[in-house]
Amino acid sequence: MMLLVSGTVLTTSEPDAMHTMEGTWELQNFHNWDGEVVTTAELSEGYRQVKMYYNGKVMWSRTASTDTKDADGNNVIGRFGFGTYKITDTELIETIEYGDQGMMRDLETLRIFTFQLKLTDSTYSQITLDEEGNPTFSENYNRID
Repeated sequence: MMLLVSGTVLTTSEPDAMHTMEGTWELQNFHNWDGEVVTTAELSEGYRQVKMYYNGKVMWSRTASTDTKDADGNNVIGRFGFGTYKITDTELIETIEYGDQGMMRDLETLRIFTFQLKLTDSTYSQITLDEEGNPTFSENYNRID
């Protein structure tokens, strides 16, 4: 009997684990698609964006230089948002519940953000698709925790 159990343990393999979003991520750059052409936009000096994913919750904050303007023409140094998220093997879906004044104004028209997801252990990209399913823009992150 012991030989049978030992043989079973040795031949049983664990399934591949799906990568996890849980952790802290820092934005590295953006990609813009123009048809087949992809260009990379680096972050401007003073711009930093961090997202944290834990237990189905997402929180993000962004700091930019003072030359960034909101829709009313006011200088904006930082923004933040909080909500929930879920992932599938191909999608990241964020539902933002509250945030800074500008985010709250934006939430009047759009609360649920759905992205194509490219996820590894140390990087992820959230990709915006057009109505035909073609990529148009992405934010690209590295895991920092």
